[in-house]
Amino acid sequence: MTVYLTFPVAMFWISNPDDWFESCVIQHKRELWPPEKEGQHQELEEFKERIWKQQE
Repeated sequence: MTVYLTFPVAMFWISNPDDWFESCVIQHKRELWPPEKEGQHQELEEFKERIWKQQE
């Protein structure tokens, strides 16, 4: 039973290094979804207001 439980834990520990996750996955996520800029939210709100005024 000990070998049965030790094998999956050992394989997870060997094949899942944190540095790989940090360097590849987190970096790729930041490239796909960059953080929002300060004025970006304000520009969106102004655009919505212009559209609402045009529709009225």
